[in-house]
Amino acid sequence: MADTRIGFFPALLLGGGIALGGWLVGQGMERFRLADRSITVKGLAEQEVKSDFAIWTLGFRRGGNEFGAVQQALNGDRERVIAFLRGQGFEDAEIEVRPLQVQDLYAREWGSSSVPLRFNGLGQVTVKSARVEAVAQAAGKVDPLIQAGIQLSGDNEGPGGPRFQLRGFNDIKPRLLQEATHNAREQAARFAADAGAELGPLKSANQGVIRVLDDDGGDNDSTGRTIGKRLRVVSTFEFGLD
Repeated sequence: MADTRIGFFPALLLGGGIALGGWLVGQGMERFRLADRSITVKGLAEQEVKSDFAIWTLGFRRGGNEFGAVQQALNGDRERVIAFLRGQGFEDAEIEVRPLQVQDLYAREWGSSSVPLRFNGLGQVTVKSARVEAVAQAAGKVDPLIQAGIQLSGDNEGPGGPRFQLRGFNDIKPRLLQEATHNAREQAARFAADAGAELGPLKSANQGVIRVLDDDGGDNDSTGRTIGKRLRVVSTFEFGLD
């Protein structure tokens, strides 16, 4: 059987290499190349921001066996929804009224005469406003509409409730990237000092992807359901070493 024992000095070198590798990972080092005197690091930056625009679609449905009755009921629902929004302080410029839709279920190609109600109607009124707090507060006061018999729903893409957006993203982006660059340079400078070298010029940079997260503590991309947002970017930089 071959002798697999490792001598004292090779083992010492191997152990030192493993320890150095673990230290580099702990310091956030991406790559260190002594041959061409360069170091690659990742810079992290995060910022808490607030949404600056809200879109809230109030959908409402009616069903019945008479076309005129369904359409009339939808008209009444739409008037109540608009009156409610005006009562919450929204102006006509912030309220978008969409055409009513009434579908004859018997007329569909795959339709069946056994459906309980022949006509299915849908109406939508959408609020689009930069007053995000006002939209959030109004969304919690829809009980009178429900008590009036209005069957509220959201848009066609999901359940009801406002969606909050960050339209001023490009105004925040430069500052976020600057912080990521500063973070990366600090890491690289510390490593260079520990290695007995001086940090040289920036050789290359990769901005990375700026993620928009909700401020609910999760790590998934924003669904638009919260006013508060977290912006996060991880950028990659390569510096020379002198």
